[in-house]
Amino acid sequence: MFKPETIYYEKDIINYPLGKELMTKYEEIPKIEIENHNNIEEMRKKSNKDFPYMKRNLIIGTRKTHKFVPNHKTSDFLVPYTSSGCTASCMYCYLVCNYNKCAYLRLFVNREEMLEKIIRTANKSDKKLVFEIGSNSDLILENSITGNLKWTIENFKNVDNGYLTLPTKFDMVDDILPLNHNGKVTIRISVNPSEIINKVEFGTSSLSNRIQAINKLKEAGYNVGILIAPVIFVDNWKELYLELIKKLDSELSEKVKKEVFFEIIFMTYSYIHSKINEEAFPNAINLLDKDKMTGRGRGKYWYKNDVREEGRKFFIENMNKFFPHNTIEYIV
Repeated sequence: MFKPETIYYEKDIINYPLGKELMTKYEEIPKIEIENHNNIEEMRKKSNKDFPYMKRNLIIGTRKTHKFVPNHKTSDFLVPYTSSGCTASCMYCYLVCNYNKCAYLRLFVNREEMLEKIIRTANKSDKKLVFEIGSNSDLILENSITGNLKWTIENFKNVDNGYLTLPTKFDMVDDILPLNHNGKVTIRISVNPSEIINKVEFGTSSLSNRIQAINKLKEAGYNVGILIAPVIFVDNWKELYLELIKKLDSELSEKVKKEVFFEIIFMTYSYIHSKINEEAFPNAINLLDKDKMTGRGRGKYWYKNDVREEGRKFFIENMNKFFPHNTIEYIV
């Protein structure tokens, strides 16, 4: 269970029920009042080597931006929701656009306002709408601190045309298993070979625990998906990912295998990631493989076309072999 070392908070959070609850829950934790969760001067002055230590803090504020972004993958909209950032330290995390602003966990206590907009948008629609509420954070992790996901499911279950979806790398799902979710929620568990989880996805749940969580969620009636993501083309990647696919085949329940869908995403990386990781995690593996990767502008890198095509063929062949009746929503 995450316990912050210091809490940075905006003073108006006490005007919200969740804000009061969190301040009481962490009554004994040292606190520092801030003007804006987006601009914490003390954090901005930290060096790259302090990155993992910054993750030990918790920032509490209100979300001011509520713009829905159209999406064309597994949802209709990406929705800013109750948190941003995470307590884990995945070395490739796309939220690390600016390590001293985006990466640590920020909680937003104006959840009623955010959920109300989702419900209002769904009620105005004459067709089914899917809202991705976990694109900025991991709501399974966050729920273990705030109970927000449980609260969200309980208050959303009767919305006619609305559905929610979210990804996670964590296994703490027991709190939401007994809920009457009314089939409104899809939870997509991200998986990687154990070797990559151990070497790259610091602070996340193990592969075996994630698979157990998938089985539990399906048994509780949730829609489930599996993200093989991000695929990292290390030297022995074919061996590792074939072992992963076989493990999924052997350990997923028959109920899961009957209906689960897959998403496959190749890793992207950046100069900022590289600079932070070499100082914050000096003994970790180097994810910037210039023999396999190429620039894509603004200091970002992705795998070269021939590497991506080899990966695409590998996954299509092996997923068709072990999961012939399940869909791959996309490979990117």
